[in-house]
Amino acid sequence: MLADDRPGNRAQCLGVAEALALPFEVRHLAYGPLARVPTILSGASFRGLTTGSRAALAPPWPDVVIAAGRRTAPVARAIKRQHGAAVLVQIMDPGGGLGDFDIVAVPRHDRRAPRPNVLETVGAPHRLTPAVLQQARADWAPRLASSPSPRIAVIVGGATRSRPFTANMARDLGQAASALAEGGGGSLLVSTSRRTGDAAAAALEAALRVPSRVYRWDQGGDNPYFGFLAVADAVIVTGDSMSMCTEACAATVPVYIFAPPGFVDGKHARLHEDLFALGYARPLGDRPGFETWTHPPLNPAAAVAEAIRNRLDV
Repeated sequence: MLADDRPGNRAQCLGVAEALALPFEVRHLAYGPLARVPTILSGASFRGLTTGSRAALAPPWPDVVIAAGRRTAPVARAIKRQHGAAVLVQIMDPGGGLGDFDIVAVPRHDRRAPRPNVLETVGAPHRLTPAVLQQARADWAPRLASSPSPRIAVIVGGATRSRPFTANMARDLGQAASALAEGGGGSLLVSTSRRTGDAAAAALEAALRVPSRVYRWDQGGDNPYFGFLAVADAVIVTGDSMSMCTEACAATVPVYIFAPPGFVDGKHARLHEDLFALGYARPLGDRPGFETWTHPPLNPAAAVAEAIRNRLDV
């Protein structure tokens, strides 16, 4: 698989590669100035890579190339030119030239026109398989034993390039999460991210009024993200990240999406609508009551892996 410098892209590729359950190798890509050239103009080329990255791409060529993001598309095409039998699997829009790829996995909220090689997924592929969650539960359950049940994980993203995550929004999230926990006599397991921001994180913590464990992304130590999701009896997730929303639905516990007016764009809102319509999640209201309900585990990586196996006839 081709792993570029964006953690979200790498995680999606790893999720698919691991779900495929075949031996795989990772080639890390670093980009030079020519990576800024639109991929539709780059064609099949390694020119956008640094010298070191180009040197790492050499025979024997792989039978399957899994990549994500537009900057990887010229590299995948160049490998195909070297090894015509290679199956190219591109996650997300490659930026034109869809016909060059054997499988293009795009989220259904992109609302793309149907094509024979386009596979629509609900949300983004990820690595949170039942086995991974089971291991995280075994690792973290003893450490979180003192937190009263039901335990509610609160997974917090934050501002995006076009949308802010204000202190008022964070305060509202803290109050709504506390209300949900109070309804069941439980506790909160809160994890922030780099995009949360100091002011929003402080406002969120100040609004919590139930027993809470809070992990700030920059505090160091073991990151409990997988552990919080694994032991949670319910999950609240902010709606700004498609990956986080999909990962929140990896287990079968109730999932609530926090997306106040003005917080997300149309594409994110369409994902939320899909998750609501399919029964994976519900919107987080102002005064939610704790309820017990279930849904199937969601992992689009399994669907992409199945499409690859069908293509390989294995």
